[in-house]
Amino acid sequence: MSKAIYTAEAHVTGGRAEGHGRTSDGELEVDLRLPVEMGGQGDGTNPEELFAVGYAACFEGAIGAVSRRLKLEAGDVAIDSKVSLHTGPERTFFLSVALDVTLPSVEGEAAAELVREAHKVCPYSNATRGNIDVILTANGTPV
Repeated sequence: MSKAIYTAEAHVTGGRAEGHGRTSDGELEVDLRLPVEMGGQGDGTNPEELFAVGYAACFEGAIGAVSRRLKLEAGDVAIDSKVSLHTGPERTFFLSVALDVTLPSVEGEAAAELVREAHKVCPYSNATRGNIDVILTANGTPV
């Protein structure tokens, strides 16, 4: 394995229903709670929300890297992400993701190609590839 560029560290107690998490640098501290849809009070965040924010932020970074390689001006990128929790066979759970990428400065096939290439580069995409369904759109068009 190659040398790590960066390692994030976090500490969590209490799990997703009544938990608390914080990063070692103190920059992120969250109360973890079940969402209302799962019978909780919803007065905190949950792993799916954290994953949705992390994946979208990482994907935006991948778009920036790919656009620089392609010498393409991506402009003000916005990403709406949805992470869904599903029940699986034998009392298991799994996730699915939808990333809706808006690229106001890039149109048509160029936008779709930029999103496709970013999906090859993004660490979240590489970590989940083949394990979960990821649906991508670029400016409202399926990729």
